[in-house]
Amino acid sequence: MSGLEELGIPGGEALRESLTNCADPLASIEEFQAENSILLPSLKPALHFLDLHEIKRLDFHNSVLEELREKLIQQISDVANREDDDRFTVLESLLEKSFPVIKIRRQSEVVQQLANMVGKNIKLYDMVLQFLRTLFLRTRNTHYCTLRAELLMTLHDQEVNDICSIDPCHKFTWCVDACIRDKFIDAKRSRELQGFLDGIKRGQEFVLGDLSMILCDPFALNTVALSMMKNLQHCINTDGLPRESAEILLLVRMLSLGLGSWDMIDSQLFREPKLESALFTKFLPMITSMMIDDQVRTLNVKMEDPRQPVQPPSDLFLAFIKENAIASMIALYYTLQVTRQKDRVAACNIVPVLVHCENERSYDDTFLHSFISYLIAMAEEFCSEDFCVAVFDDFILPAISRENVLRHLLRLLWYIHPKLPTGRLQALLDSTQPNNEHSEAVHSTYLQLMDKVNTYEPSPLAPQEQLDSPLMSVPTPAPIH
Repeated sequence: MSGLEELGIPGGEALRESLTNCADPLASIEEFQAENSILLPSLKPALHFLDLHEIKRLDFHNSVLEELREKLIQQISDVANREDDDRFTVLESLLEKSFPVIKIRRQSEVVQQLANMVGKNIKLYDMVLQFLRTLFLRTRNTHYCTLRAELLMTLHDQEVNDICSIDPCHKFTWCVDACIRDKFIDAKRSRELQGFLDGIKRGQEFVLGDLSMILCDPFALNTVALSMMKNLQHCINTDGLPRESAEILLLVRMLSLGLGSWDMIDSQLFREPKLESALFTKFLPMITSMMIDDQVRTLNVKMEDPRQPVQPPSDLFLAFIKENAIASMIALYYTLQVTRQKDRVAACNIVPVLVHCENERSYDDTFLHSFISYLIAMAEEFCSEDFCVAVFDDFILPAISRENVLRHLLRLLWYIHPKLPTGRLQALLDSTQPNNEHSEAVHSTYLQLMDKVNTYEPSPLAPQEQLDSPLMSVPTPAPIH
């Protein structure tokens, strides 16, 4: 359960059940939207007005959410300041109803079992943390970093103050967790996080090891990288330079700590990695320049200007993403941004160079999952050979020997195969055919894909609508010679 059902609000389970039992999925979705959208008679014309101004519904809903949050906080304050005897009862009831929604992320059975096992035992908690560090070092699996953060936050939710009060990472982790929920690190939280990092005293440098694990959590890295892209856009909007932004400096520090976590814990050298000045003076300006080019090109298309200047990434750009983990990470999130925006030209421009990313970071599941999802939404573009070359020939196929890459490619083909030219589709099916070294799951997925492709029948073209007009019977005049 998502936590919404406990409040009497239809959530994911209700939608799943509705879609499972309905005859017309589209009608069912429309009905769900109608029943659970913002029910204001004056809103519909306003939404059309926002559409005309190309304001995304996501931005609108986020602004509504922010407004509701402020109003809720004000109402809570008003209730708390009332003289009524029942004001505490009202607040407790409100908290009880809100808590299921707040705790969605930490309902994992594993996390709950760990938290229950630890209880208030500080020695046991330290032992679990040591196990997580050891497993992280042994496997390089960043989800152990996630587990480290989630365990602490679960104990925080359970108000196990005996442990939270002595964990030096508690306040930092709590602040990062709040940012993850908001999917953004605002200026206020930036100052708080910077205060934590700058406040580490001499003799306590070992804390950096655990802080780096917190920041190595894929959810944390995702939040930091998304915040980086938003701050770079802010620099563009305000004609600012990345090197002049305190927020960007902090985000780079956080990326550096998170991406360097394994090396720090392995070497036991607990100090922040030194940041290259060229990252601020050369690489980030290159990213902002690419973002500006994308926006200008989009504007030109809207103005029906045929000029679409395309400037491939420079050799200096390639050198940065080959050698620098932070540059590589930012390049990946720039790629996610342009594919999310369905910017075909920008995607063709950046995707081929991702093969050069430091430590082959572009083939990590954490990136590929989002990347492939955005490509699925760009299915129509796969009719074009240049787009296929950029995605398949230049990026995915060079790493097809990796099972995780193969799985992601099969997922992509599952959705876009009707759009691919016949020859290209057959070549990809041949390339993705698994061998004895692949897992049973890959073999099963491939067979299902082949069955789907072989049984696919294009939807019949809708007949042209007959116009009910007396003019249709008037003969067409003969051409004038």
